[in-house]
Amino acid sequence: MIMHPARRCSSLLHRDLAAVCLSSLGTHPKKSGPLKESSLPSSRLCVHPSPTRSNSSPVLLGSLQVCQMGSSSSSRLFSTLAQTLSSAALSDPHVDPDDYEYEQADPDALLRECEEVLRNRPPRLHRGFTMTRACSLQNAPLRIMQWNILAQALGEGKDGFVRCPIEALNWSERKYLILEEILTYRPDVLCLQEVDHYFDTFQPVLASLGYQSSFCPKPCSPCLDVHNNNGPDGCALFFNRSRFQLLHTTHLRLSAMMLKTNQVAVVVTLRCRLTGRVFCVAVTHLKARSGWEAFRSAQGAHLLQQLREITAQSYPEMDQENRTRVGESEEGVPLVVCGDFNAEPSEEVYRRFMTSPLGLDSAYKCLSEDGTTEPPYTSWKIRPSGESCSTLDYIWYSERAFQVDAVLRIPSEEQIGPDRLPSYHYPSDHLSLVCDLSFSQQPHRLM
Repeated sequence: MIMHPARRCSSLLHRDLAAVCLSSLGTHPKKSGPLKESSLPSSRLCVHPSPTRSNSSPVLLGSLQVCQMGSSSSSRLFSTLAQTLSSAALSDPHVDPDDYEYEQADPDALLRECEEVLRNRPPRLHRGFTMTRACSLQNAPLRIMQWNILAQALGEGKDGFVRCPIEALNWSERKYLILEEILTYRPDVLCLQEVDHYFDTFQPVLASLGYQSSFCPKPCSPCLDVHNNNGPDGCALFFNRSRFQLLHTTHLRLSAMMLKTNQVAVVVTLRCRLTGRVFCVAVTHLKARSGWEAFRSAQGAHLLQQLREITAQSYPEMDQENRTRVGESEEGVPLVVCGDFNAEPSEEVYRRFMTSPLGLDSAYKCLSEDGTTEPPYTSWKIRPSGESCSTLDYIWYSERAFQVDAVLRIPSEEQIGPDRLPSYHYPSDHLSLVCDLSFSQQPHRLM
């Protein structure tokens, strides 16, 4: 099989693994100073073949044919998209992935590669945007993407999607489906839950596409109970480093009823390089299952309390105008909160967010005719206990600071298909949510 000539997988480079293909690495620690934007010299890659359902000849990565390197997962170096690295070797707490430089990849070429690998699967779900207001280029809208991508260990080992063939969940192809979805919409800020392949897949691939990121694993991830797991799952937040300057990062372990829980959140404070505006983004994943409604409400209350404290802060990197806005505003720094809340709009935790002093509203209400109703579902699955069609995922935003320009539509029941999600054409049991937000035009009145 000859792959598309424009593909440039050689630009998907990896971090150093001691004593593993040292001569083939294309990344190196930074000496000092800020991240360099210049490309690194091309390097050879020792990679594994990425099998497709057609079992055709090995994939070509750029002009390089992939080569077999052995069978031990702890001693292999794969191409970023061909097969995964050993997470054990990459999870050193003393190593920051952002301390490595990555040759910049071509997103169009990478998208074509995903489409080529997935050519024997049904077409992905095609979803258009609903424009909610006329926007101009002067608004410099921010594209926000929220998605529970389904942890690989849970999809294969615990979640029991009885109508989804196990072959559809094979990581060697499912990761391409996830990346295809991200590359299709190309968000400025990407918020993910159930990430159990952060170090070996998403961090290096998205770093090569210009994203900086932060990952917070669950303290007691259920993924660890699955044989041959890839480490704990957690929340990950990615942002376009050429557009945003990182001012602050906070990792939260959520509490409920005075007890620390297994749920976490990542909060970053960013400064938009185009507008100079400062805002916070948070990503979280609340407790699942029915019967835990009060628990989720308590988790939400704790998260809102922490967000009030974080958004009330000023940072040395802020200009005087931004510091003045924070000082004058009851709501503090503008905020976007993304997450799988595992809660329908009828739950108390939803009402907490709607009535919070932070002044939040839900972007996906813009899809309804009256602007007050959430979509009928953001997750649709069939488990041994039965079929579940639920609205669980949200993008909250500071209503007085942002305006919603566009929202990605929810696919129809016919598009999803009778076997629901996940499937051969969609990699998760949750749908991605995407919206374009613009800063309000008169911040001195709103802030």
